[in-house]
Amino acid sequence: MDTGTHVVMGVALGGLATLDPVVQSDPILFNAVLIGTLAGSQAPDFDTVLKLKNNAVYIRHHRGITHSIPAVILWGIGIASIIQLFTPEVNFLHLWLWTFLAVILHVFVDVFNAYGTQAYRPFTKRWVAYGFINTFDPYIFMMHIAGIVAWNLGADPGYMWLLIYFVIALYYVKRYFDKRELVKLIDEYFDDIVQVATSPTMKQNVWRIAIETKTNYYVARAEDGHITILDEYIYKDIDYEDPVVQKALTDHNIKAFLSFSPVYRYDINVFDEYTEVRFTDLRYYSKDRYPFVALVQIDDEHGEELTILNSYTGWVFTEEKLQDKMTIATDTK
Repeated sequence: MDTGTHVVMGVALGGLATLDPVVQSDPILFNAVLIGTLAGSQAPDFDTVLKLKNNAVYIRHHRGITHSIPAVILWGIGIASIIQLFTPEVNFLHLWLWTFLAVILHVFVDVFNAYGTQAYRPFTKRWVAYGFINTFDPYIFMMHIAGIVAWNLGADPGYMWLLIYFVIALYYVKRYFDKRELVKLIDEYFDDIVQVATSPTMKQNVWRIAIETKTNYYVARAEDGHITILDEYIYKDIDYEDPVVQKALTDHNIKAFLSFSPVYRYDINVFDEYTEVRFTDLRYYSKDRYPFVALVQIDDEHGEELTILNSYTGWVFTEEKLQDKMTIATDTK
């Protein structure tokens, strides 16, 4: 989920903690727990600092090890321990339990959007992305805002948040069945499906879809149960025998892209000065553009030795900006 939603979830868990008699009876512990739930609700996204290094490192590791099972355990213990350094008199067990719950909830809700996480590490590095809740869901966010307002107006926080989270749980069930019906419709519409990636939008009745079959890629939009194909490509295996492709696959930006993107197409474009290998994620089609790409420019004109001239991966919304980024990267080398 987005940062704002994680923040309001931290507040909600702080309020929910008042159902715990130990927390309710100790104002100092309540304040410590509220700090713990707020920090715990943000902690797994600490890897956002990887953006300072480069996009490849960020894409490859964001929502990776920091969302893993060992990390979830360590976040809870670490945050609670730091808080208790400043409030040694509070009950550590209850402080840890609520902080730990905030970390778990953060990772739990992240697996339901299209981006996903590597939540099952160390057992598998597979990205878990169930794709039926938008990264920013206005209904979930507004229910939290309504709860915070009601709390400030005097509502009992424990039972109020319990009720709100019961409604949100029903909402998740509803969205699960929405996706299941959509996948059933896709199965009826397409043959030889290999995989389907669904991306819910902020509109309940609108979905972005990327479909891989044995023969084609389809980019589609579903609205009110009707599927419209927006783009179609012939399926093409990566040519691992091509020396240019082999070289491209050694690049850190390409490796990062391939570790993250499940449904993509790739193209080879030959120019006078270099050959470009480009990978395009098909899940995020918007406004006649595929904004998430990876490309590498390879010098194959000087003997048998292939040289990577430049590469990039990330979100770019116009071809002009993409070329600008490539030029800037070249200039800084």
